[in-house]
Order: sequence, then structure tokens, then C-alpha cells
Amino acid sequence: MTLPEDWIEHRREDGEPVGWIVPDGGGFRPMDILGRPVGDAPVDWLEAEEALDARGLGFLAERHRLRLSDGAERPVRISQASPDGIVVVADEFGAASAVGAQAEVFHLPFPAPEELLLNEV
Repeated sequence: MTLPEDWIEHRREDGEPVGWIVPDGGGFRPMDILGRPVGDAPVDWLEAEEALDARGLGFLAERHRLRLSDGAERPVRISQASPDGIVVVADEFGAASAVGAQAEVFHLPFPAPEELLLNEV
């Protein structure tokens, strides 16, 4: 995907990108590194920056679930995230982090589809 021209990259203090700020009506909508909104409504610029800084990148390291076309869900970990796409790796029993593991890889579009769910355990 080519990012829309009005998506303004936001970086944390160390220069690492953590998302984008998108004009939305009279305010701004923070979008995380997966291209998903952070919050439910537009906010002012400073609040958008603060929301992205608070969200950070740490959530990428958490386990997620991928809902497959047959309705089954697989535990996954995010391997790569960019506007070019999102790559997740199957993570049954921590297999994604095992040295030499040949885990199943899934290529997802950007922004992240609804089928990619944060594992809320």
C-alpha cells in the first residue's frame, strides 16, 4: 500500500517511527505502526503525539491471534510491520522464537486486517 499523502509520520525521541498522525475533520487521528487508529475519536495534535508515544512499539512483541478464513484462530507473533505489509509467524507453544524453527508465515496487508487480534489474556 502507498500511504495516503496526508499521513504524517510520527517518531519517538530516539527517531524510531511509532505511527502516523492523520488529519480528521477539525482534529487528528493517531494511527499506530500497524495502521490502526489509537483511540475512538479525533484529538488535537499534541494528544495524537502523546497517544502514539504511549502506545509505542512494545505491543508488537506481544502474542496476537490470526483468525483464518475457516474461523479457526492461530496464535502468532508479528515479525515485520510496514506500509508494505505485515508478516506474522505462527507461535504455537512459543515455537516462533525457537532457534531453527520452521514456523508457518502469514503475509497480511497494511493496514492490519481485523483478523489480526491482540491476544487479550
